[in-house]
Amino acid sequence: MSKHVFTGFGFGPIQGGLFAKEAFQSGSFTRIVVAEIDADLVSAVRANNGSYYVNVAKADGIEPLRIDHVELLNPNVTVDRGSLLDILAQSTEIVTSLPSVSFYESGRSNSVVSLIAEGLKNNSAEAIIIYTAENNNQAAEILEKAVKEKNAVLSKGRMQFLNTAIGKMSRVVTNPAEIGELKLKTIAPGLNRAFLVEQFNRILVSRTRIEGFKPGIEVFIEKDDLLPFEEAKLYGHNAIHSLLGFIGAVKGAVSMTELKDDKVLMQIGRNAFLKESGAALIKKHARLGDELFTEAGYEVFADDLLERMTNPFLGDTIDRVTRDVVRKLEMDGRVFGTIQLALEYGIEPKNMVLGALAGVAVLLNHADEYELPNNLRRSNWRELDQVQIEYILKWLWNGKKNKHTKQIVKYLKRAAKHLEELTAG
Repeated sequence: MSKHVFTGFGFGPIQGGLFAKEAFQSGSFTRIVVAEIDADLVSAVRANNGSYYVNVAKADGIEPLRIDHVELLNPNVTVDRGSLLDILAQSTEIVTSLPSVSFYESGRSNSVVSLIAEGLKNNSAEAIIIYTAENNNQAAEILEKAVKEKNAVLSKGRMQFLNTAIGKMSRVVTNPAEIGELKLKTIAPGLNRAFLVEQFNRILVSRTRIEGFKPGIEVFIEKDDLLPFEEAKLYGHNAIHSLLGFIGAVKGAVSMTELKDDKVLMQIGRNAFLKESGAALIKKHARLGDELFTEAGYEVFADDLLERMTNPFLGDTIDRVTRDVVRKLEMDGRVFGTIQLALEYGIEPKNMVLGALAGVAVLLNHADEYELPNNLRRSNWRELDQVQIEYILKWLWNGKKNKHTKQIVKYLKRAAKHLEELTAG
């Protein structure tokens, strides 16, 4: 076994069902450690002697996998914090898998940034790579900047922060009835939640450029320039996933699987994928010569994802897909970012606009949860006029505008009739 040491931050389904799982299955790591502040989760895995279960959703069923020899440490516990710093001083591969990059500096002295900076001051490994899995195209750069501000010692050429493009869908199942119905293995005995991840495992990462260093996890696909593929993930996978979820929510659907037989909605999703997201990205990145950025390649990408998004064994819920709607409707995010991308390349994003308006409807339906100002609240999204739509976008985008804002507002207003017809009954 090689002398690789793995340290993760955040023990969710991507960490547990992808990174720690692959580290264990590689046989290349002498230790696999994950920092997690959920005390119940830490205790349950510890009580199970460092073993936990991941349920893998395939096309024909669900397979439970047991992962062993994983140590969970809670940085809010003094003894665990000290152990975590000791492990970081030996680590060759570090993975942050948090809800968003905004969590990097949460927790003051126990923040991810602080712990990495402090723990690596005395790192003895020949090289260190740090994967960032926060679904942000600039996550690696954001984390690297924050860590270096706390520890200037890190710029010695033996460390690299890597972005990732993770198209692997996953969730934590907490409903006991669903756990029983799907016959899921809970993460550990005594813990009423289960990791459910899809079988898909084609994970793209930035190419490791540290001379002489070979990562312990070898299954990832390295790319010299990851950004185009991150854009395909954000403006393709994430965008259409949200589009289907938002419209599904307005239609009253509960699960993504319900949408599988809705031919009209699935065609809207496919058209948005191919004629808007795909058409724009192919124009932008065809020069790379990569098969993905061809009409045939992008069609394969889209059809595979549409099938996986509605996989009955993954059982993805509309609530999960549409949660955190404010973030998903950010100006340059998955939905409005795709709309802007299409407009930049002279493409009318009429399908993506339907998804955006449905997202606004979801926002209005959860006004209290998102603390939407009273003057923006409307009982019926169908009656929004252009001024009201513009005010809602201004609030969503923190007062920012872009050169397409007025055009987007007009498209949203125009889409109301189509969305009403689509969701009637």
